[in-house]
Amino acid sequence: MSKTVPVGVSARHIHLTQEHIEVLFGEGYQLTEFKALSQPGQFAANETVAVVGSKGSFEKVRILGPARPATQLEISRTDSFAIGVKAPVRESGKIDGTPGVLLKGPAGEVQIEEGVIVAARHIHFHTSDAAKWGIKDQELLKVRLSGERGLVLENVIARVSDSFALDMHIDTDEANASGAATGDTAEIID
Repeated sequence: MSKTVPVGVSARHIHLTQEHIEVLFGEGYQLTEFKALSQPGQFAANETVAVVGSKGSFEKVRILGPARPATQLEISRTDSFAIGVKAPVRESGKIDGTPGVLLKGPAGEVQIEEGVIVAARHIHFHTSDAAKWGIKDQELLKVRLSGERGLVLENVIARVSDSFALDMHIDTDEANASGAATGDTAEIID
């Protein structure tokens, strides 16, 4: 049985706490939806922020909603070099000991002390998909990524939940290396 999953390329983006949203956009501010994302209840917001590191900055970094318990900036390795931040490869939400950056919005600024990561490649599995294929939460998988210059990726983290939709997330560096794009497919080979 082929274990084929859809691919989503994750460009640089940020998740914000409600507190930081209000510092950056104003008291009581609520994010507005630009478009829905592949995971249920998640969306790209109309709002963006500027991100400032020691060597450079990015304007108009898209915020993903809804508000989160911790602020987290997800960038590629190439992005980390460009702004002078040594971001470690981490699973989303595991931000202890990571570097911070300055965030600028239309109503204010906030210096986050931690939260900058290169997101570890991962596949979201709905519980039923994981059970069908015998895949366990946090299992490390080997995946063949389709694309003009296809790659085999190792250490792809399986994330299993009843609230997930089947989708593999890679960053722009991985997509560029393989020629893959959102909407392509990948095959779990081990």
